Amino acid sequence: MIVLLCLLSAGLGALAGGLWFRRREKRTLEALDRMLDRAAQGAAIQGPLDEGLLSAVETRLGEYLESVGTASRTLQEEKDRIKTLVSDIAHQTRTPVANLLLYTQLLGEEDLSGQGKVCVQALEAQAEKLRTLMEALVKTSRLETGMLALCPTPNPVGPMLEEAVAQFAPGAAEKGLTLTLEPTGAAARFDPKWTGEAVCNLLDNGVKYTPAGGRITVSVTLYELFCRIDVADTGPGLAEEEQAKVFQRFYRSPAVQDQAGVGIGLYLVRQIAAGQGGYVRVDSAPGAGSTFSLFLPR
Repeated sequence: MIVLLCLLSAGLGALAGGLWFRRREKRTLEALDRMLDRAAQGAAIQGPLDEGLLSAVETRLGEYLESVGTASRTLQEEKDRIKTLVSDIAHQTRTPVANLLLYTQLLGEEDLSGQGKVCVQALEAQAEKLRTLMEALVKTSRLETGMLALCPTPNPVGPMLEEAVAQFAPGAAEKGLTLTLEPTGAAARFDPKWTGEAVCNLLDNGVKYTPAGGRITVSVTLYELFCRIDVADTGPGLAEEEQAKVFQRFYRSPAVQDQAGVGIGLYLVRQIAAGQGGYVRVDSAPGAGSTFSLFLPR
């Protein structure tokens, strides 16, 4: 009988100890949960903590969450400074570059020698390149820092493509290229202005790098989740190891180093696509042309 009572007492003691530890564990988890909630809301980690090892864990977690919050605030402040810097650069460079182009054009109207005309043409080309580079950098920086937000809405794809193709039709015809837009009644969810700029960048590359007599074709394919816009050309094509690099900032294929360009257009296309929940890819082979595909959510 005494043994039975001892066993029963030990069992009850173990049960009570287990319940106490479970209650303590529950209180600790609830405290941690409250701390995480406050951290997610950006509030300070406060509140009385129990002594002991679990209290130390809670304290260390609080310190960590506080440091994360400080880092987040610092990052936001840095982004704000970058936004201000980008705005200043855009404002301060636009007028000087425009004036440089204007004076170069006026100089070109003067009665110059043969060498003088060559120098003026080179100066104008470099000034135009500088203007294009500054505009591309400002647009990219504004997208990356959130100064310019993409606003995708349901829109028909056809009108946007027609406007983009119309901009490049004269240049394509002058170079002897056949530029074709296949009719489409497709619709997708995209920002018309920025997506139009992405398509224009793809067309610009096509017209720039496709040799005379070549073809550029714009077409649309619908899938269940995406609308795919293809810009296919009969240009020199890309080696497989280059196909991932062409979307990096400032990358230019060694095969086109002697042609105009700053290597930022395709990077901007990728940023615009990603900002709308889409993506871009290229299918190409040396000597077989390239097809750049812009995927937009439906």
